[in-house]
Amino acid sequence: MKIAVITGASSGLGAQFALSVDKSRNEIEEIWLVARRKDKLESLSEKLNKKTRILALDITDNENLSEYTSALKETEAEVSLLINNAGFGKLGNFDELSAEDNGGMVRLNCEALTVFTALTLPFMKTSGEIINSCSIASFAPNTRMAVYSSTKAYVMSLSRALRGELKERKINVLAACPGPMDTEFLSLAGIEKGSSHTFDTLPRVNPKVMAEKSLIASKRKKAVYTNRVFFKFYRVLAKLLPHSLVMKMAAT
Repeated sequence: MKIAVITGASSGLGAQFALSVDKSRNEIEEIWLVARRKDKLESLSEKLNKKTRILALDITDNENLSEYTSALKETEAEVSLLINNAGFGKLGNFDELSAEDNGGMVRLNCEALTVFTALTLPFMKTSGEIINSCSIASFAPNTRMAVYSSTKAYVMSLSRALRGELKERKINVLAACPGPMDTEFLSLAGIEKGSSHTFDTLPRVNPKVMAEKSLIASKRKKAVYTNRVFFKFYRVLAKLLPHSLVMKMAAT
């Protein structure tokens, strides 16, 4: 049985990934929806045509991860597509944010993504795909989002390295890098209107379009996908200019 596994599937980009996989990936027989909020996953499952499995898990919890690997073994599933979308960020100076929030971003955005991928890879065969939800924040350090941008730089680096390692297995790894999206992420990050001039003026990315085009880019064996010309240009600038200058330009 070929399956797609999507973490952070309860809302926002994760939910759009599920809807897009359901519509566009005929080879997928079942979609596994992973997130903490079971009610949200059940609601999403009702919108999908493909068979689904709901895993209401906290992927930072080792016991919950054991439940995930047990389910993979019991069903003898073949993971054709893994979408690591779970993550969160917080806006604020490092010394103003709580130690719990700063550490939590590292645990979920970096550690949990890494461990979840490592647990999934043994169940992936040739021609599989991994999509890691990254961010334009990975292109350069960002003040007032020091930890978040650092975690996304890790996701970018890991994605590129894994892509090189897994070429022999024909497993592609894509770093999907959206700009700001009007989803729960902004409110949970403390990015309300007026809290950041930069965020207020940046163009918004449509989560549905981001999910659809990321899946297309992944199928085409791309390494990185960035939506919208504005953010593609920023990505180029971040490569060409000193990061100290990019940080001033992008100050939040």
